[in-house]
Amino acid sequence: MSIDIIFKIAAIGLITAIVGQVLKKYDKDEIASLVTLVGLVTVLLIVIDSLTDLFSALQSVFGLYS
Repeated sequence: MSIDIIFKIAAIGLITAIVGQVLKKYDKDEIASLVTLVGLVTVLLIVIDSLTDLFSALQSVFGLYS
């Protein structure tokens, strides 16, 4: 695991916030909500992928086999 994951999540959050604010300014609230939801799902997928890597590493370190 590296610090790149944190930068990816921060970048996705920043881009989502900017796009959401621009869309809300132009009265496109539904699309802004959809953009926010897509950003959230993207971040959750990144976090889940990182967690599976972490559990795989822990499984190999402690010699646990499923």
